[in-house]
Order: sequence, then structure tokens, then C-alpha cells
Amino acid sequence: MTIDADDAQLRRHLRDAEVPALLMTVAHLTGDTSILRDDLRPPGWLFLPQGGLTARQREEARALGAAVLAGLRGGAPAPAPDAPTLHRISSWALGMDTADLVPLLAEEIALPGADLKAPGWSRDDLPGARDVEVAIVGAGMSGLLAAYRLKQAGVPVVVYEKNSDVGGTWLENTYPGCRVDVPSHLYSYSFARRADWEYHFSTQDDLLRYFMDFAKQHGLYEHICLDTEVRAATWDEPAGRWRLTLDGPDGERTVTSTVLVTAVGQLNRPHVPGIPGRDEFTGPAFHSARWDHSVRLAGQRVAVVGTGASAIQFVPEIAKTAGELRIFQRTPPWLRPTPNYHQPVADGLRWLHEHLPYYSAWYRFWLLAPGLHQVLEGWVVDRDYPPSERAVSAVNDTLRATLTGYTRGQLAGRPDLERLVIPAYPVGAKRILRDNGTWIATLKRSNVRLVSERIERITPEGIRTADGAEHPADVIIYGTGFAASQFLAPMTVTGRGGIDLHRSWNGDARAYLGLTVPGFPNLFCLYGPNTNLAGHGGSIIFLSECGVTYLLDAVRHLLDAPHRAVEVRRDVCDAFNAEVDAANAERAWGFSKAGGWFVNQAGRSAQNWPFPAQEYRRRTRRFDSAQYLHLP
Repeated sequence: MTIDADDAQLRRHLRDAEVPALLMTVAHLTGDTSILRDDLRPPGWLFLPQGGLTARQREEARALGAAVLAGLRGGAPAPAPDAPTLHRISSWALGMDTADLVPLLAEEIALPGADLKAPGWSRDDLPGARDVEVAIVGAGMSGLLAAYRLKQAGVPVVVYEKNSDVGGTWLENTYPGCRVDVPSHLYSYSFARRADWEYHFSTQDDLLRYFMDFAKQHGLYEHICLDTEVRAATWDEPAGRWRLTLDGPDGERTVTSTVLVTAVGQLNRPHVPGIPGRDEFTGPAFHSARWDHSVRLAGQRVAVVGTGASAIQFVPEIAKTAGELRIFQRTPPWLRPTPNYHQPVADGLRWLHEHLPYYSAWYRFWLLAPGLHQVLEGWVVDRDYPPSERAVSAVNDTLRATLTGYTRGQLAGRPDLERLVIPAYPVGAKRILRDNGTWIATLKRSNVRLVSERIERITPEGIRTADGAEHPADVIIYGTGFAASQFLAPMTVTGRGGIDLHRSWNGDARAYLGLTVPGFPNLFCLYGPNTNLAGHGGSIIFLSECGVTYLLDAVRHLLDAPHRAVEVRRDVCDAFNAEVDAANAERAWGFSKAGGWFVNQAGRSAQNWPFPAQEYRRRTRRFDSAQYLHLP
């Protein structure tokens, strides 16, 4: 990476720079942190571009950056920043002491292609290593990551994928408007960053291409059995191995493996509500995650059930051509202002990612930073406030005011919509959705109607609501999310002593660090219970990388241990879950009665991680064998 632009070109490229990331990069490259002036510090407003810096501040910062970078042409490559530099730069960016982030940043702030999280060992380097093979269920983001790391370590690995290709959710979800709601430059492996993302928030096809390319570049396809579903997994006690029942191209077969890794995700099984009469509808009906592209929507009367993350994306697309569109809403979502949600990445910003050393790393940190500290603060319950269904703290109430003002500002000419689109529950109690004004603009269209009355029944001709109104429809689309609390379904998992995992969980999944379960030796769950982030720590990829680090250390232990299997102690798992439950009860989603997939039918959050993301990283750095039973 080199700075090869002349002064005029450099100034032009910097017009597209994310200024806080630019200043952090310049401070790193020069070693001169005096450029990080107090008057140029972003005020930390989560919902404003450029960190809330004014136009004057941005122009001054860009001029300052251009002058410094012009003097770095042809210079020696900058070294990785040391711990004090990381501390100073990140503390300036967040306006607080960030000593707790330095270990994390030491792995994240690297040049493209650097892999600072790679396993520092290989099976071939362990004298007398036991035979350990790993089976992975799922070739989505987490499964590919685990397979890659195990391959790096020289550990035999096979991935079983029920679909015809890799990509998981990005292969299965093909509805119109499908895209990620995490910034593209953050939604990627830390060691496989892309400089040429087309959009700030990538579309489904671009993300699928990223994961397919990753699998191809690293030779992972040769380890993957496609079109092969794991129907059942049973722990064979005498053999000390997992026995897997597979359903694939050649019919049913059985294989065994030392370690079983489930990488099936939380959002992979569509949830279709059991509304009376659902099977009586005579027209086409489908879930958004199983989009039927053969159904013509243009000019049709379309009913959409649900206003969650998927509906927010596909409704504006189908509203453009539908004859009449009725949206049935249970509770409205909070909308997070994201002006660049649909925007392509500007040419100047692409140039910076490709040519300015370390810019992509500091840009990624800037995208990640609010989630590491500031976002979670807004979800924490303050019992002295006191909390209510309006807000759980003063900070949370300020967020409510900010987001309410944003939504109200779009309702000109349609005051009737206000009672339907301003949530009554606290911000953070349910998933907050990205928005660039498209949602409200769609609701204001003449062919669109938002219905808040409860659905009483689906009839052969459409939908009847509790007020007795009949809503005729030609097509029904369910944008009703996923069965997030039904972890590992529909696979049957049988552990030691014949324990059935689903019967043991009884609809309330629990695991230690979201990874291991008492009674189930050598089983590791990626994106397991309580490993979902509610906007506080970047993307699920970050937590998956942490979980895979823990998995690799556990596998290393098994290679070198006199025992064949490890099983987390029940007291360790119970103590961990008690801690998680207590913290979740003091978060907006645990306090509020709003419901949604953040809370399961038992009234407990089996989904969310209630602590800072860096805390999960700290707890998964090493596999502690003292917390486990050792099985011969």
C-alpha cells in the first residue's frame, strides 16, 4: 500500500474520507498524536455521520491530513502501533480511557492480509498428538471460519452443509432489498478485509460472493459436503466419539467424529405464526426467507405480516409495483438514522482503503467503537431513574427523544401515522433497524396502508382483523422473523447417558460462553445461546472469531491430553448463566414487556450477550481445562 497521488488528487480523495478515521490514521503513521486535537474530537453522537463533526471541523481536518500525508510519499512502511499509541488514539476517539480496548485493538489494527488471530500452533508440532477430527454443521459465516482455522492448525475437518453452496443466511435470503445492517467494512473477517466493497451496507449477492470467494481462496470446498443435512448427532460413550446421521445425495449414512461443532446460527429457521386459518388462504403465501420469485406481485393486492428487519427491507421494494399493499404490524420498530444505508462507497473512500496504509483498520475501529462502550450504556437499566416502559434510564430517554424526533421529522402531511410508528417500549428492548427515510416514505405512498389491529384469522380471500375488518389479498408474505430460541433445531442431539438436548433445554437454551453444554462432551456451539449482540460490539463475526479462538484452544488441549473428551462442569455453566441472566434482566430487553425474539417463551433472554463485546473476547481467549470434566 502506497500513497501515490499528487496533491490535487490527494485533496480530492480526502473529500470522501471518514474524518475521525483519517485523523487516527495520520496520528498512527506519523507517530505524532498532537494532530488529535480536542477541537477536532468527534462528539460521539451515534446517529450522525462523521461523528457529528461540523463542516468547518471536517474541512480543517482534511486539510491537516492532506498536508501531513503529502510528506509521507515514498516513505518507509509504518510499523504496527504499540500499546501506548493504541491507547492514546482510541481514548481520543471515544473521549474516555480505553485501556480495556488495547488488547483487542492490537489484533484489529493491522494491514490488510495480516492475520494476528491465526493459531500459533500446528498439530504437526505437537509430539505424540492424538487423533482428533472435527465435524462442523453449517457452512455459513461461523462454519467457514472454524474450518479455516482448523485447517491452518492441521486438524482434520469436515463441514456438512444442507444447502447446495456455502453462505448460510446470505444464500437462503434472496428477498428484494436484502442487505446487511452492519457496515460492510465491519461485516467481514478481521483477517480478510475487503477494500472494494461496493456499498456501505452490502447487498445479499455481494456478501454471498464474499463468503464463496473466501471458501474458494482457502481451499475450503474440498472439506465441505454440500446438500448434506445432519439429522441426528449421538454421543457414543464407549467410543468417545460423536456419531452423525447424515441425509445427503446418496441417501442416509453414518459418520463419526471426535469433536462436533454446530455453526447453524440463531436466525436460520423461518418463523411462521400459527394464525387460525393460515392454511385456508387460496393464493400464494410464503416467508420472506423462502421468497418465491415465481409469484407475480406487480398490480396485485399484497398483504405483509410483520414489520421486522426483513420487512423493512423488502416492503419498500415491492411497494413500487404492487397494486395495493397492506402491512400488518404488531409493534413498530425503532429506526436508527443511517443516511448512507443504500449509498455506494465513494471513489475517494475506496482509494483510501486501497492506498493509505492502516486506514481500513482505523476505519473499521471507528465503525466498531460506539458498540464497544457507548451503545450498551443506552440499554442499561437505572433503577433510580426509575425505569418504565417509556425508558429505562436518562440516557435511554435521550435516545428515545432523538429517535422520536427523527421519525416525526418524516411525517409531514401524515400526522395519522405518528401513533402507528412511534414505539411505546424503551429503545433497545427490541432490535433497532437501520433507516435512511425509505420506510416512512413507503408508508406514505397512496397504495400502502399500515394496519395495527390484531390479526384474528386468515381467510381464503385474505386477512380478518380483530375489529372485524376484512382485508382482501392476492398474496400473503410473512416477514415474521425466525425461531431464534430454537437452537440447533430440527437436528436431534443426544448426549452422555442418552440426554436429549432439546428436551433438556425445554425451549430455554443455555450454554457456557454460548459454546459448551453439560452432558454433551466435545460439543461446541458457534453463535450459540447468549451470543447475540444488540448493536453493542460490531457484528456477530467478532463474537464468532472469539468463539473459534476458544474452540481451537480446546482442540489443541484434546490433541495433547491423556483423555478423549471434555465436558463443561454443570456448576461452571450454572454460575455463568446466573451471571448472564442477572445482567440481561438489567437491560432494556430484559426489563421491558415488549416481547420479540430477544426474549424466549420462558421470559428469559437466551439470545443476547449483556456485557461489552470485549468482555466476551477476554473470556474466550483461553480454554481452561479446570472448568471441564475429563472423560477417558
